[in-house]
Amino acid sequence: MLYWLSEIFHINLLGYITVRAGISFFLALFFTLFLLPRFIKWAQATSSVQPINEWAPERHQGKAKTPTMGGIVFIFATILASLLSIKFSNLYAIGAVATLVLFAFIGFQDDIAKIKKNENLAGLKARTKLLLQTLFAFAMSLFLYSLGDFNTQLYVPFLKNPVLDMGFFAVIFWTVVIIATSNAVNLTDGLDGLATVPSITALVSLSIIIYITGNVTISSYLLMPNINIGEVAIVSSALIGALTGFLWHNCHPAEVFMGDSGSLTIGAFLGYLAIITKSEILLLLMGSIFVIETLSVILQVGSYKLRKKRVFLMAPIHHHFEMKNWAENKIIVRFWIIATISNIIALITLKIR
Repeated sequence: MLYWLSEIFHINLLGYITVRAGISFFLALFFTLFLLPRFIKWAQATSSVQPINEWAPERHQGKAKTPTMGGIVFIFATILASLLSIKFSNLYAIGAVATLVLFAFIGFQDDIAKIKKNENLAGLKARTKLLLQTLFAFAMSLFLYSLGDFNTQLYVPFLKNPVLDMGFFAVIFWTVVIIATSNAVNLTDGLDGLATVPSITALVSLSIIIYITGNVTISSYLLMPNINIGEVAIVSSALIGALTGFLWHNCHPAEVFMGDSGSLTIGAFLGYLAIITKSEILLLLMGSIFVIETLSVILQVGSYKLRKKRVFLMAPIHHHFEMKNWAENKIIVRFWIIATISNIIALITLKIR
């Protein structure tokens, strides 16, 4: 709508991506801060609260009455702010919004099932969830592949040129990236605000890369591919604003949890952004916390199956530190620091090619 207004009324200022990205940030922030307290009251009145896994550390049992599914609120705020700000003719931006909608649907179904059965492990069946994730991720990957100006080359940090052209196999690779990132963020969402700030830092980094990639001059200077994805920065900025508003109520002690509605969607969106910016490999650094959490689960399960011994006291790794009696705030803030440092390093690599 804002771009349409700039065309109709010749408001040149609204034609700039940076201006509309800033507006979308504040719109999403306002929508979230306005809607979330009302959602929390509704969730408490309807007992839409977070079922706690019986195997979780004992201190988590006190969070059993905390409302969940807050992700629906900030994803809705993101979509609304984006639709008010983006240029609809940009298919990459439309794809970004579609990714949010599709994966929010999966998360919502999973959260609703858990709430109805009042059981943390009683959401969608693992096979059903994975099938839906695969279906939607493949659809978005195929959508990108079908766009004429989008290349299928694989870029690696520190190298000037792409290492290979994946051709149609890029669709399979992108599908795996979206699914893996979606589940990685989901695993990380176990403490108050733990997944929120690392998501924001990764979104900030990817937003910067989106703007660079969409700018002919800057992308050429940094030896990066030039793709017309600048409008997606507006959607990413909206999600940053929405997550900032969510963090206001999600920081320790949390008044609301994002649930799978939020975590699965954020992860899928990060995967989508990494793909369109040709930063699939760099995402491992930008999402370092998500990678660490996922690897801790893989190591724990693998070690127990092969050796009947555990590597950690409990996985994901944030539970390990809880079992070692670290204060929850200490774990959260230290993970935030790691995420911030990782993203600073990731941005530095853009210049070292």
